[in-house]
Amino acid sequence: MTTTVVTHQPGIIAQSQVVVQVTERDWSTSLFGCFEDIGSCLCGWLCYPCFACQVATNAGEHCITPCCVPGAMIALRLKVRARLNIQGSLCNDCLVDTFCGPCSACQMHREINNSSNGHLQ
Repeated sequence: MTTTVVTHQPGIIAQSQVVVQVTERDWSTSLFGCFEDIGSCLCGWLCYPCFACQVATNAGEHCITPCCVPGAMIALRLKVRARLNIQGSLCNDCLVDTFCGPCSACQMHREINNSSNGHLQ
């Protein structure tokens, strides 16, 4: 009796791996860059819940997410950073949203508008 050991599957071609390095960039506007878009800044400060819902919608999430999900704006900031290759950290996202939520929402709103047609892809 003979034992046969198969080391390569017939018909399968070895695939090469492509490594793509994506460089992260900084935000296109500063956290306190409200003078670059006064309308969204006023909306963010005067009616933050409504504005947060608008930012969530523009980021591709359901509009009531910021009102119903704890920590939604932190997660949303992380999503915007990841999709648009913006440098930062989860710790920084938490601090920015905790201590200046309206400014964070305004910055995300400006970033989405500056980098696309007003919605994340």
